[in-house]
Amino acid sequence: MNTTAETTADLIVRPRAQGRRLNAFKLICFDMDSTLINIECIDEIADAAGRKAEVAAITEAAMRGEITDFKDSLRRRLAMLEGVSVDHLDAVYTERLRPNPGALELIQACHAAGLKVLLVSGGFTYFAERLRPRLGIDFVRSNQLEIVDDRLTGRVVAQSWGDICDGPTKRQTLLDMCSLLGCAPEQAIAMGDGANDLPMMSVAGLSVAYHAKPKVREQADVAINAGGLDRLLEVLG
Repeated sequence: MNTTAETTADLIVRPRAQGRRLNAFKLICFDMDSTLINIECIDEIADAAGRKAEVAAITEAAMRGEITDFKDSLRRRLAMLEGVSVDHLDAVYTERLRPNPGALELIQACHAAGLKVLLVSGGFTYFAERLRPRLGIDFVRSNQLEIVDDRLTGRVVAQSWGDICDGPTKRQTLLDMCSLLGCAPEQAIAMGDGANDLPMMSVAGLSVAYHAKPKVREQADVAINAGGLDRLLEVLG
């Protein structure tokens, strides 16, 4: 880190993050919705069902930590999506979803420094798997929407690790990936914006809040409150 850099309201760097270098890490773990990308996918899907405001209110409360049972909140929101066409999912991806500024630049810098990139999301595989080749992501874990006759059923498909990727699942995924890579959690960076990211951020060597909810900003080692994801490179050299 450039030790002359000032901590401002736009970029908060707490003591634990100072003096760190990117090449000291082996893994970077991103949340997807509102962190790596510009939207909350579930809210945009709900738009097709005419229930965006209702779904978005639950999403906001969950991300702020006001709803503590993420799995229950997701099931409630999913139920409102029953009957939405797969064509609408494609429209969300092509017309509304954009990587946040600096996403590609940060990922490329991480790869150049020898890090692996993990995307672990309480969102959906439909979008996460499309981002994998687009951004050069190495590993993905997210929720798989159940689709029958090209329409959402309002449920997710159970997978080998469980049915819903919530905060504890994100934490365990980060730890499992560190084990797979042969590195300590201290050599991992976790980046998110919502309360369900706090469990994985708590075990990582460096926690980064990106345009995050107050509860997350307060607990992170680095808080990027303005600008792109690649502002992390200002901190890590």
